[in-house]
Amino acid sequence: MSFSFALGRQAQALPPSPIRRFFDLVEQNKDAISLGIGEPDFVTPYPIRDEGIFTLEKGYTKYTPNAGLTLLRQEVSAYMARHFGLTYDYANEILITVGGSEAIDLGLRALLNTGDEVLIPEPSFVCYAPLTQLAGGVPVGIETIAAENFRLTADRLKAAITPRTKVLVLPFPCNPTGAIMEHADLEAIAQVLCGTDIVVLSDELYAGLTYGVSHISIATVDNMRERTLVVNGLSKSHAMTGWRMGFACAPPPLIAQMTRIHQYAIMSAPTMSQYAAIIALRDSDDSVEQMRQAYDQRRRLVLNAFETMNLPCFEPQGAFYAFPDIRGTGLSSFAFCERLLTKYKVAVIPGDGFGGCGEGFVRICYAVDVGLLTEALRRIEAFIKGL
Repeated sequence: MSFSFALGRQAQALPPSPIRRFFDLVEQNKDAISLGIGEPDFVTPYPIRDEGIFTLEKGYTKYTPNAGLTLLRQEVSAYMARHFGLTYDYANEILITVGGSEAIDLGLRALLNTGDEVLIPEPSFVCYAPLTQLAGGVPVGIETIAAENFRLTADRLKAAITPRTKVLVLPFPCNPTGAIMEHADLEAIAQVLCGTDIVVLSDELYAGLTYGVSHISIATVDNMRERTLVVNGLSKSHAMTGWRMGFACAPPPLIAQMTRIHQYAIMSAPTMSQYAAIIALRDSDDSVEQMRQAYDQRRRLVLNAFETMNLPCFEPQGAFYAFPDIRGTGLSSFAFCERLLTKYKVAVIPGDGFGGCGEGFVRICYAVDVGLLTEALRRIEAFIKGL
């Protein structure tokens, strides 16, 4: 049997992840300090874990409603109103998903017809383009640059729109750059979209982790809520990556279509995780703030170290990544990361893995122990001095 014939063309057309190529090298250097994985180093706060244990002890292990536990959707509604000034009806405007990634996948599948274009500001998280292709759409990258704070500008958006444009992804706060969008930026984007039928998929998974400025959702801008799918979750802000808890907030017709796909593909998000998420959303603001402050301390440590090294770096205002410019070394992103890993045992990620315009940069995750982070920065400085 020939699987080259049996396998679906859309799946076969997906290129291998450029990040995967680098992690294959990391596997060969298990003693390296890794600044590559975008995951909190904190353990999930105890009250959340305790609720998960209690749920298992009580035998709450059956399916939940497809859209998620009613009480959890009520807590999501309260959380969005309390933190971001957004009001959603828990009954028909909120869907609980298996992490934010499932919400993105469902949104694209619910919205796209074959050949529809999805605009994706880059550098950005690696999943948007492949999920667009699997849904039959065409990913279209929009370059963002450090000189413009890695923000999507109205002019760049306007230039990218065609009659086939269906969705605009807004990946802010941004992985890998740490960039955010301010209210004036979002208003300018809204003006461009006015009069079109373009839907915004606003990936706000890092909304709870900003520094010196509060996150603003484009759904709060006049006339944007009706065309915006907000994706959020607990993986990053609440250190719950393995719990796989995300949620989507959108107008009822879109949530209904996403739920229909979700009920066939997934049935419902993990029951234990849903009960734990209720506690996370209701009672864990203080724990999230403590983690955010720790990330901010590490952020400043990284920026100060790069300044000492004369390594240009945009100041991230969200998430827990730095995206230094390494073009002055004369090395490509991959060559820089490969040499740093093999010679100095520090793993960071090549910037071109997040889009072609990321070439000349590397992504560093500072959600790691301060001692390890300090040692890794010392090694990076030694590496740069030795070039």
